[in-house]
Amino acid sequence: MAIELKVPSVGESIKEVIIGTWMKNVGDAVETDEPVVEIDSDKASQELGAPSRGTIQKLLKKEGETAAVGEVIAIIDENGKQEPRAEARGDADARSASTAPKAPAKKSKGESRIMPAALRLMEENKLKVGDVNGTGPGGRILKEDVQRALEVSSRKPAIADADLTNIEVPQGGMRDTETVRMSNLRKRLAQRLVEVQQTAAILTTFNEVDMGPVMELRSQHKEDFLKKYNVKLGFMSFFVKAVVDALRLVPQVNGKIEGDNIVYHNYQDIGVAVGGGRGLVVPVLRNAERLSFAEIEQAISDFGRRAQNNEITPDEMQGGTFTISNGGVYGSLLSTPILNPPQSGILGMHNIVDRPMAVNGQVVIRPMMYVALSYDHRIIDGREAVTFLKRIKDCVENPTRMLMEI
Repeated sequence: MAIELKVPSVGESIKEVIIGTWMKNVGDAVETDEPVVEIDSDKASQELGAPSRGTIQKLLKKEGETAAVGEVIAIIDENGKQEPRAEARGDADARSASTAPKAPAKKSKGESRIMPAALRLMEENKLKVGDVNGTGPGGRILKEDVQRALEVSSRKPAIADADLTNIEVPQGGMRDTETVRMSNLRKRLAQRLVEVQQTAAILTTFNEVDMGPVMELRSQHKEDFLKKYNVKLGFMSFFVKAVVDALRLVPQVNGKIEGDNIVYHNYQDIGVAVGGGRGLVVPVLRNAERLSFAEIEQAISDFGRRAQNNEITPDEMQGGTFTISNGGVYGSLLSTPILNPPQSGILGMHNIVDRPMAVNGQVVIRPMMYVALSYDHRIIDGREAVTFLKRIKDCVENPTRMLMEI
């Protein structure tokens, strides 16, 4: 029986996707839910699993082509002949299979593994796992990774048997270059970043926050918090709470422009930028105004774990009203974050650095963080932007006021 592999719905506003990497070829056996292809949308990449056990009969789309939501992209023969596994074959076959390059055992989605097309290419060219740098989700080795490794290898001069005394090496080392095709997701991200720069009147205002009170509060309660909620108490929950408070005070920052209208949101859906296997993603904390500190930390921890495994779904990145980006985890001292359209504001957090500060007429060393608010000047005036950022500063420097709602 022929089973159709269709493009699923990947978000309310997404009508088509781009075919990424086919993990299976015609004739390959698949198990139910086994990854068959990666599809790229405007928001994220995700794996599409087989709807049934069988054999790949047809691939109807090539890598890089577009496909509409609901379109059939492959046919699986449910009654197709399955190849027996190595452990079920004779000893000779098992020994032969053991000598071929293998991906690490598939213990979890986050572990590195070799895609079938990549494995065949590695076998043909006698490459080992260590010869190829995997760039797929979770470090998977893709066919393109093997091709790049072969290209680099072919450019290296064969000097093993040469007279090294007669070889001149340019001062400063080799000057090789490597050209890598931009991923579909990266191309779409680049397009969106250029669009927002061209359409929004982006301005950035700065302030600095004394992180001492929050650090002291964390130190007092971190062990009890971890024991009760099984998650660490971080800085992000304090900033999410502070942003919710500031958005209530200055609702323009929580709005967006639609044509000639301004839409104000009476809820706070906060996007939190996290690093993922394919780059930065921004999943959304829905109704952040209703979440406790523990619920915020648990959600962010879950986002971080699943982002590394490329498991964040497009729906989880849709519809945010404001974004927080923490460049401080990478050591950034100060930056001007770019808007996440159609949102009108984004908060940039940065590294915490001990600096001399004047406090009550005395010079003392305090743990300070620069914060930045980039905003769309078409909807937010300078006074409102400064008021918003000052409110965040006040909340973080006096964290108990967020609990008292004063």
